[in-house]
Amino acid sequence: MRKRALCFVLACSTAICIAQNESRFHSDLRREGEALKQCGAISRVEDCGQTVFLGQPLHIAVGSLAPDNGVAVGLALVEHKNFANEWRTSFNVDAGATMNNSWRAGGYMKAFKLSGGNTYHVAPLFYLYSQSISLNRVDYFGLGQNTTPLNHTTFGFTENITGVNAAIPISVHGQAPIFAIVAEINGRFPSVRRGVEKNIPSIDSLFTESTAPGLNHQTAFVQPSEGLRLFPALFKDGIRLNYLLQFQQFFGPGDSVYSFRRFNADFDHEIPLSVLSKKYYNAGRAAVFPHNGPDDCTSTGGENKAMPCPQVSLTRKLEGSIHLRVFLSESFAGKGSSVPFYFSPTIGGSDLDGTHMLGSYPDYRFRGPDLLLFRGSVEHSLGKLPIGALFSVDEAKVGLRRGDISLDHFRHSFGAGLTVHAGGLPMISFLYTRGGNEGTHAIANISPALLGSSGRPPLF
Repeated sequence: MRKRALCFVLACSTAICIAQNESRFHSDLRREGEALKQCGAISRVEDCGQTVFLGQPLHIAVGSLAPDNGVAVGLALVEHKNFANEWRTSFNVDAGATMNNSWRAGGYMKAFKLSGGNTYHVAPLFYLYSQSISLNRVDYFGLGQNTTPLNHTTFGFTENITGVNAAIPISVHGQAPIFAIVAEINGRFPSVRRGVEKNIPSIDSLFTESTAPGLNHQTAFVQPSEGLRLFPALFKDGIRLNYLLQFQQFFGPGDSVYSFRRFNADFDHEIPLSVLSKKYYNAGRAAVFPHNGPDDCTSTGGENKAMPCPQVSLTRKLEGSIHLRVFLSESFAGKGSSVPFYFSPTIGGSDLDGTHMLGSYPDYRFRGPDLLLFRGSVEHSLGKLPIGALFSVDEAKVGLRRGDISLDHFRHSFGAGLTVHAGGLPMISFLYTRGGNEGTHAIANISPALLGSSGRPPLF
């Protein structure tokens, strides 16, 4: 009995010592391992799925790359660190590859203050990142609104983006901030290569430097930007605004012939259906926490848990919203300079960042340095399932010069589909679109950022 008692005391002392010396990272890893051991129980299937795809510090990362490059599968590492002065840092590292040998890998760090509420709205937020991506298929039809499908070509594209951005909310007379100053500085390192699709010609077989500026030579860019973001809610939260005015500069130190500037104006309006009927639940602003990295869906001030993301729930109330968006992008190149074709925005299907614009046309169908988009959409929940029905209408055009962006000769597209919001799991969307004169197009996408997460640095 004495030996057993002594062994028990030694075991307890060892466990206490290990617990005292165990780092938070090892503690998270241990709890995640314990959760995975319980995956055999049927009653734990939902928790098991959340541990595998959302757990911290490690989980499987799944998300679509740019259109026509497939869904990337890989691993993600998520970790946080709190400081005594109420500042917190979050770290995300991930890597994934697709079936067509495209891939993405990156490291992301955010620093913010823990003072209550949504940190983006009440405290400064700093974001440091370095991301590399390699895409084996990006389509090119030429520049401008009047290109033809007969000139369909493809190319490969690789880019590293390393930089930092910041959002500084501004409070007036002690009121809650409704706007923020945003700024960034990036190093962009693009590379273009020949297309490898068997049934689609490579870009260099039909186009030259004059019809695809930047085709023969790609230079590194220093790309700072400054802007203002406004996010007020009007009429007792009946209209939620998210406006961004941004001015970007692309400097090519290695070859200034590709230097240019760009102005973006993005006006997004959300009207929750709760303002029209009391039957609807007012879900508030979208549950996106800008202090999270792309692999993190921890709620505000999240605790150190293996599964900090929202649990999957089938008890949602009736929800719905109307979105109205106007987006304008205009580029300015000096005399003797031109905008590289791979940095010109596109409409048709989805763009390099996966944003749907003019979905009934093929991906990347129209490309130009200037763009104007009008978009309206309605999303409505289906019963108590985490599924929504989506309807959208797009009117858009691109131009080779700023004067081309007028209110006529728009291309149009109509879409209907489904969206899936399963707790914090990646949002899955399927959209069937038609309109224009080039047939129909089905678009399926898995969000490359978890719900509740902020996005990745844009590719152009």
